Amino acid sequence: MAKKYTLDELLIITAAREIRDGEKVILGVGLPTTAGAMAKALHAPDATLMMESGILDIEPLVPPNHIADAHSCRGFSYATDLFSMFTMTYRGYVDVCFLGVAQIDRFGNLNTTVIGDYYRPKMRLPGSGGAADFISYAKRTILTMRGGEFVEKLDYFTSPGYLDGGDSRDASGLFPKGSGPAMLLTTKGVFRFDEKTKEMVLTLVHPGVGVDDIRRDIPWDLKVAPDLTETERPTDAEIDFVRRFAPTEAVGRKLMYELGIGHSLNKALARGK
Repeated sequence: MAKKYTLDELLIITAAREIRDGEKVILGVGLPTTAGAMAKALHAPDATLMMESGILDIEPLVPPNHIADAHSCRGFSYATDLFSMFTMTYRGYVDVCFLGVAQIDRFGNLNTTVIGDYYRPKMRLPGSGGAADFISYAKRTILTMRGGEFVEKLDYFTSPGYLDGGDSRDASGLFPKGSGPAMLLTTKGVFRFDEKTKEMVLTLVHPGVGVDDIRRDIPWDLKVAPDLTETERPTDAEIDFVRRFAPTEAVGRKLMYELGIGHSLNKALARGK
């Protein structure tokens, strides 16, 4: 009988499956590092995993506590600095990056700065950090949202997705052609972006979740893929890896940090409604 798994494990494993062999991937603390470690161990042995702080080609031993936590960066091939990591991204050497989301609109534009009015906010968030740079210049961005919300208009525009949709991102001349968000992973399903309109499209629902459950969270007429299916269940090998690498308590704690800005954001959003 196949093993039971938690929602956190499903999210990690679904994200890990997005990493392809041979890709150069910038990871963040929490879900991305666990997903990257799993991908390299199980299906993408030649992926190059990198931390924003400048540690390259790692094989993490344990989940890091911060982006410069060398304790977890077993087997690194090269160490540089933050400036070099950013310029590496600008020059097109990064295939994939991961970003957490607090607010997102239909074209994948992000807010991780403030909920509510900038000067009288309901909640201050961590801000951009490297997010705006990475989503601008990485070839693909994987977005994760655990405690955030879908909105028609962002309270603050932190990081560019597909701007106004269509070819507006490429036409701006500010970003490499073809770059941008590839996937949004939430606690209810997986969204991708229409090839032409660049509008968000629901492509997978997690087990036990209905389309109507997801529509209730979204303030626009959500597009649903005609071949909508259920998220593929994790294999026993994938579940075993996650539990060895990041036991449930640690995973949950780090997911709160990385994905949703935790329960505090949910409370702030609730107060504003």
